[in-house]
Amino acid sequence: MAYNKPIPDPDPTSQPFWDGAKEGKLMLPRCTNCNRVHWYPRIICPHCHSMEIEWIEASGTGRIHTFAVQHRAFGGWAEEVPFVTAYIDLTEGDRMFTVLRGVDPNRPEDIKIGAPVRVEFEPASEDVHIPFWRAV
Repeated sequence: MAYNKPIPDPDPTSQPFWDGAKEGKLMLPRCTNCNRVHWYPRIICPHCHSMEIEWIEASGTGRIHTFAVQHRAFGGWAEEVPFVTAYIDLTEGDRMFTVLRGVDPNRPEDIKIGAPVRVEFEPASEDVHIPFWRAV
């Protein structure tokens, strides 16, 4: 089935992330001044304001910080309701918003804060693969 949801348009700041995603790698920006990872990609560190940013291959692991069950959506997402969105505490630091896979949105009591998750990538186009996180 063709991907029918919004597809991001990579820009020069985020291109290393999308290049990694296409290869199944979670690439994250890290400040070489304070050594902290940050999400979302930007040219200046949100922690120390340095412009010395490098890209690292992350572990692709994390834990559920919080979640919500979505009962309304638009576009291609409307076909998937209900589904679970979540903030993931990345192992390397910072947080990423996602659609959480491998959980039952009709049984939110089974979804546990702090539960481990792993990233996976879904092709949206030839050049863009979208990260999702799956409960493990």
